[in-house]
Amino acid sequence: MPKVYARRVSVAAASAAALACTLVLGTQSAQAAPPTPPDAATARTYLAQIKEAPQGSQDGYSRDKFPHWSDQGKNCNTREVVLKRDGENVKTDGKCAATSGTWKSAYDDGVWSKASDVDIDHVVPLSEAWKSGASKWTTERRRELANDLTHSQLIAVTDNVNQEKGDKDPAKWLPPKTSYHCTYARMWVSVKHEYGMTADSAEKAALKKILDRC
Repeated sequence: MPKVYARRVSVAAASAAALACTLVLGTQSAQAAPPTPPDAATARTYLAQIKEAPQGSQDGYSRDKFPHWSDQGKNCNTREVVLKRDGENVKTDGKCAATSGTWKSAYDDGVWSKASDVDIDHVVPLSEAWKSGASKWTTERRRELANDLTHSQLIAVTDNVNQEKGDKDPAKWLPPKTSYHCTYARMWVSVKHEYGMTADSAEKAALKKILDRC
C-alpha cells in the first residue's frame, strides 16, 4: 500500500475538488511515460553484462559535476520537458514553466495538480552513478546522463517518494507500488548498461530477483 505523507494532507485537501471534478468528467489520469525500457529478457541479458564491482567512493561527488537541467530549446529546460511529457493537460507560460496540469506518479500512484509537488527523478541517482564509474567520466558525459531524454533515466514522481529514495540502489529501495518493480528494474538496468556503469553484488542480486519474476 502506498505510504501516506503527512505534509501532503493540506495539498490533497486543496486540490480535492479539482481532482474529483476530473474523475467525474471521466478524464484519463495522467501517467508518467519515460521511454520504454527493454523487456525483461533483454534486461536480464544486460544485467549479466554489467560489470560487478564494489561500490566506489563518494569522495569528490557534487551534483554540480552533473550539469542539469540543460536547455532543450524553445525556452524549455530538461525538467520542463519531462513535466510536459509525463503530465496530462499541461499548460505552460511563456518561459515554459508548467502553470497547470495533472501528474500521476508511477512510483506510488500519487496524483498531483501542482508541478511543485512533482520531482524529476534520476532513475539511477547521480550519486550512485558517481560511485559506479561516473567519477572518471568527462563533465559532458555526466551532463548527458543527468539530462537523458532518450533512455528511461528521467521520470516525474511524487517529491516525497523521490526524497525517500535518495541515492539508494534497488537492494535498498524500490518504489512503494510493487507492481512497478519490474518496470523500475528494467529501467535501472537499461541505464546502467547504456552508460557502462558497474553494479555491486547486492544490487545485482536484487535486480536479478525482480527480473526473474517479471
